[in-house]
Amino acid sequence: MLPKRRKSKARKRTRRSHHALVAVQLMACPQCSQAKLSHAACGNCGYVNAHSSVKVATEES
Repeated sequence: MLPKRRKSKARKRTRRSHHALVAVQLMACPQCSQAKLSHAACGNCGYVNAHSSVKVATEES
């Protein structure tokens, strides 16, 4: 079954106005100054917060 009336471009685009992508928010790690996600462990040094940190595996060749 087809719609009775066609949706105008303005109505269609207004409906889709919330579908835009949002850029990832990065912050500098306080320990090593590498870019990291907020509220996540640093991939370079493993820093989480002042009370805890995560061990990071290093590549050995």
